[in-house]
Amino acid sequence: MKSDFDLDAYGIIGLGRFGLSLALELTKAGKEVIVLEIEEEKLDAVKDKLANIYPVKGITQDVLKESGVAHCGTVIVCIGKDIESNILATMSALELKVPRVISKATSADHGRVLEKIGAEAVYPEVDMGVRLAQSLVATGTLDFLELCDDFSIANIPLSPRFVNQTIEDMNIRKKFHLNVIVILRNEMAISEITPDFILKAGDILVVGGKNEAIKKFEKANEA
Repeated sequence: MKSDFDLDAYGIIGLGRFGLSLALELTKAGKEVIVLEIEEEKLDAVKDKLANIYPVKGITQDVLKESGVAHCGTVIVCIGKDIESNILATMSALELKVPRVISKATSADHGRVLEKIGAEAVYPEVDMGVRLAQSLVATGTLDFLELCDDFSIANIPLSPRFVNQTIEDMNIRKKFHLNVIVILRNEMAISEITPDFILKAGDILVVGGKNEAIKKFEKANEA
């Protein structure tokens, strides 16, 4: 029996940096790619690079069917900021029985919801943080990486004022609204960071969060 899905075609919903990089790389690999995006200006910027791009007012099952995304073997939901829209778009693709639905998660709780409804959750910011840490250990050349207009990953040497404190004592998430993704110590990248993890002199924190929050922490770290 012939499948109604083209397993070699990919639907991408949302054209932020994550979605754009996916679309360009898949296109470069010779795959069929269909892109849906609400903000038309984002499509205008890549109309010469991507063939099947569609401006839409929202993501519904009808939109997925009309654009051809509903017949793709894999659909990747790259909406990041609007969690409700992310989940609804994911549910629409799942309800249309798309064989593989991958969705961008912005937190562990968000990821659990996506997995609960049947999608694969990916964490591009966290994954990028791990790769960034590995790059830093290898080269020591990259200090700051902007992932989107207001979210970045930064490499910040630990101030002496925080030495011998635990992550919980430092309370960086509550005070500065930042997440410690990786800690670099003695040319090793430590990614399993618990609240009782003790910070040591020479540690480098790889943190992720909004640009303003990073600037605020940098100032407090220098004080």
